[in-house]
Amino acid sequence: MILIRECSGFDELEACVQMQVETWGYDQSDVIPRKAFLVMQKIGGQIIGAFDTSMPGTSPQGEPRSLVGFAMSLPGVKAPEKNEAEPRPYLHSHMLAVREAYRNRGLGAQLKLEQRREALARGIRYMEWTFDPLEIKNAFLNIHKLGAVACGYRVNFYGVSSSRLQGGLPTDRLLAEWRLDSPRVQAILAGGATCFKPHRGANPGPSLH
Repeated sequence: MILIRECSGFDELEACVQMQVETWGYDQSDVIPRKAFLVMQKIGGQIIGAFDTSMPGTSPQGEPRSLVGFAMSLPGVKAPEKNEAEPRPYLHSHMLAVREAYRNRGLGAQLKLEQRREALARGIRYMEWTFDPLEIKNAFLNIHKLGAVACGYRVNFYGVSSSRLQGGLPTDRLLAEWRLDSPRVQAILAGGATCFKPHRGANPGPSLH
């Protein structure tokens, strides 16, 4: 059984750090440390974990060794749009990782949906993130399954990356915008109209947002 919940305690945050290294293969210059995860969580961000509670000897509530995925976001504020009077709070989702043995099971979508649920519970109606335009699985998750919209292109957004997944290529990214309670997103999540036909076998892997 997979349990999706907010991570808690130093050990669970450290497990997220280690999964970050395992997933992207970063060297120390790119690794986000545990203290940064903690600060993000304390100032209104999200560190949401997926825990395999069916592992032998694992607590029903999950524990660091049973962490099989996580999503991390940072809080921010945007200037008001034309029809808004006040600045708009939002979350920037920076990382989504699922352990290799647990991919292609919909865990990435479950983690994103928990981000949405928790954000809406706090009155936050907007999220954004970036994703690699060369990764069709991430595009399938972001646009087809979640209803996000690609609204911008960022050339070499992160600069040089030590990630083995990047392969020395420039870190160009599409900017995804997710209006959490829009009629379009609600319809897509309810199984309504989508933007394009799904590509068979396209299931999300790790995504540096």
